[in-house]
Amino acid sequence: MKLVSWNVNGFRAVMNKDFEASFASLDTDVLCLQEIKMQEGQIDYEPEGYHAYYNYAEKKGYSGTAVFSRIEPLTVNYGINIDHHDTEGRVITCEYESFYLVCVYTPNSQQELKRLEYRMQWEDDFREYLMELDAVKPVVLCGDLNVAHNPIDLKNPSANRKNPGFSDEERNQFTNLLESGFVDSFRHIHGNVEERYSWWSYRFNARSRNAGWRIDYFVVSEKLKEQIKDAEIYDQILGSDHCPVMLELNV
Repeated sequence: MKLVSWNVNGFRAVMNKDFEASFASLDTDVLCLQEIKMQEGQIDYEPEGYHAYYNYAEKKGYSGTAVFSRIEPLTVNYGINIDHHDTEGRVITCEYESFYLVCVYTPNSQQELKRLEYRMQWEDDFREYLMELDAVKPVVLCGDLNVAHNPIDLKNPSANRKNPGFSDEERNQFTNLLESGFVDSFRHIHGNVEERYSWWSYRFNARSRNAGWRIDYFVVSEKLKEQIKDAEIYDQILGSDHCPVMLELNV
């Protein structure tokens, strides 16, 4: 089963940048999107052969997630069942026969880490949500997790030590997640390969210089580790400041 995750940084914008051709080229069983930045009715898009699910933020032009799945899920849940977290359209959970798929757009800590306190509460609550799911059946988590876990996961770690996405607090929370019984699928397959990134600033020609960050992930339950067939970063696909990431599972 092939799954792809992509922060499109505005679904309406990426639709004007050959999104449908990129989608077709991926030939994936499931495509999870983050930061769709739209409201219900702005785009009525359900690709042929797929079931479509959207979770919109209450705030216009902000956040939001979507899932397109060839296989109809057994159940679909929106949010993490905590009201103050569930207004920004950040999570869609699809239940399949042998696992839960969780598409997430993790809150950004923002400049000067002004939203870090909220981010820490989110991390604790979201991890608990994942562990509750994992107690029922294995979990595949994908999306923009807004953190580069280790120095190897960004071009300039020393210069970004206390910046959003590479603060000690955010990195420690990712470590907490892995220590709770989860695996970073890309590192599981590729080890300590360097200079593989999924996000590049629009400034300073960052993408052409490959001065990026790896902040988009597939993280899976330990019990699925041996079923990881492949994990990849499709950094040749354009249309957003992020690129798609892929997981292939033997299920």
